[in-house]
Amino acid sequence: MTAPLQHAERPEGLERVAWLVFLGFIAALQVSIAAAHVLLAITAVLWLTLLVRNRERVEVPGMFWPLAVYAGATVVAAVFSVHRGVSFADTKQLVLFAIIPIAYRLLPGRRSLTAVDVIITVGAIEAVVGIVQYAIFDFDNLGQRVQGSLTHYMTYSGVLMLVACTAAARIMFRPQDKAWASIVMPALLVALALTMSRNAWVGVCAGIGLLFLLRDFRLVALLPVAAALFISFAPAPLTDRLYSTFNLEDPTNRDRVAMMRSGWRMIKDHPLTGVGPDAIRLVYPTYRDPRAERQLNPHLHNVPLQIAAERGLPALAIWLWFIVVLIRDMARKTRSSPLRSLPTAALAGVCAMLAAGMFEYNFGDSEFLMLFLLLVTLPYAADRLPATTAPAVAQRHAA
Repeated sequence: MTAPLQHAERPEGLERVAWLVFLGFIAALQVSIAAAHVLLAITAVLWLTLLVRNRERVEVPGMFWPLAVYAGATVVAAVFSVHRGVSFADTKQLVLFAIIPIAYRLLPGRRSLTAVDVIITVGAIEAVVGIVQYAIFDFDNLGQRVQGSLTHYMTYSGVLMLVACTAAARIMFRPQDKAWASIVMPALLVALALTMSRNAWVGVCAGIGLLFLLRDFRLVALLPVAAALFISFAPAPLTDRLYSTFNLEDPTNRDRVAMMRSGWRMIKDHPLTGVGPDAIRLVYPTYRDPRAERQLNPHLHNVPLQIAAERGLPALAIWLWFIVVLIRDMARKTRSSPLRSLPTAALAGVCAMLAAGMFEYNFGDSEFLMLFLLLVTLPYAADRLPATTAPAVAQRHAA
């Protein structure tokens, strides 16, 4: 499909305002969740205004429907929650799913590439902030880790993981625009390493490894080379953190196993609707495994396990349906899209999310979720004609 490349004119008027505010949201989601929420709300109002003014229908890509059903399953889980008040309060995060139709409408054609430029640029700035925190402000230990301008090192590492996968896809699958991504890639990877977040390390290796396979399977040989360089030159705290991944006596690893046992018991007692969204922290003391390190955990550090325990096995099946549809569509687009860097970045992001999500509940992190939903929507949006050009194209075809 070449139409988006030929007719991606600059938006005008209200369309342009909505586009620019949405780009502001895309920049802010890596910096401040409060600012991101405000800009997303403004964008939503402008988007709805455009739909009403132009008499347009709300359009969504196919992968949105499994996610909508998942949202419904979440509400059902809240109804049957062990603590309805807490669970219904948590369902407000479902509003973030509106990012999909908004991005689908406002980022057609080459505007999707502009969104990626913003993602990579702000990610690079955040990476530099993290490196400065480590080098100057003593964010260099497990008690105080680099977190950029975000509120938690896990959020920071998860976002950097997605940005690194996006930059790698730009380098490998859009060589005409790879210069900036190539310049900032080292900073992204260094900052990610400095977070000492092992799940994000696993995720970025999985995501970039998939990109290597898609580009040239021989590139996979670079992964062990990178690991060897890391072990040889990284500071001792980082290599110690890497080695701890394989140590079954590591307290964090033991606690992860204990959380899995607790999660399975929750699922056994509440198989259909779970204990309720955000209710795991309330029931954890009841289900806590005797071998657990911590007395309390807010979540189970595993995406599939968390969803099943919180929302029930049907909700997990629906979420897996969403993932399967997403992977299927992105795999097709990697072969057909003229902007291959977008579906390959989305595939790498899904792979990274799944790999890291075995050790962290990243799908429930708002900043991570916003960026993830944006990245997986861009390939669909890129295949669309901008609304401002569609009438002109139709007139030419009629003539």
